[in-house]
Amino acid sequence: QPRLAEGQPFSAGKELMSKTTQNTRKLTGVAMLSAIGFILMFIELSVPIMPAFIKLDFSELPALLASFAYGPMAGAAVCLIKNVIHVFIGGTTAGVGELSNFLMGVMYVVPAGLIYQKMKSRKGALIGSVAGCVISSVYCLPHNYFLIYPLFGKFVLPLEAILGMYKALNPNVDNLFQAIATFNVPFTFLKGFLVTVLT
Repeated sequence: QPRLAEGQPFSAGKELMSKTTQNTRKLTGVAMLSAIGFILMFIELSVPIMPAFIKLDFSELPALLASFAYGPMAGAAVCLIKNVIHVFIGGTTAGVGELSNFLMGVMYVVPAGLIYQKMKSRKGALIGSVAGCVISSVYCLPHNYFLIYPLFGKFVLPLEAILGMYKALNPNVDNLFQAIATFNVPFTFLKGFLVTVLT
C-alpha cells in the first residue's frame, strides 16, 4: 500500500494512488492479452502456398492491441510472455519457432506502437500497422537466413529438407535465400496486413 510521507499534501497521495491503479491495470491488461495471444498460437492455419512447417496464426493481434493501449514495450512484453509459455506448453521446435515468433512480432508491434504514440488516432494506428508490416517483412529475410533457419536446421529439420519443401512448391528455387525472399517475405507482409485489418 502506498503511504503519504509526513507533511505530504493529500493531492500528492491521490496522484500516487492513481499511478498505482494505472500500473495495476496495465499489468492486468498485458497479462490478459498475453494469455489470449498464447491461446491464439494454437489456432494455426495451414497455407497451401507455404511449406508445411509454416503456419498462419493471429497471435500478434493481442500484442498489437497492447502496443496501442499501453505502449510499444507492452506489446513487446505480450510477444515475449506468450512465447515463453508456449515453449513449456505445446512447443515442438526446441524454442526456435518461439524465438522467431517473438522477434518477428516485436518488429511488427513496436514500430506500430511508436508511431501511434505520436499520432493517437485511427489514421495513426493504420500508418503504424502498415509500417510494422513493411519493417517486419524486410527484417524477415536476414532474420530467417542468418538466424532462424540455421538454428532450425541444427535442432529441428535439416536445411536440405527445408529447401526440398520449397522446391516442391516452386522448382525454380535454387537456394534458401531465394526461397525466403520468394515465400517468407510476402507471407510475412500478408500476415501483418491481415492482423492490421482485424485490429
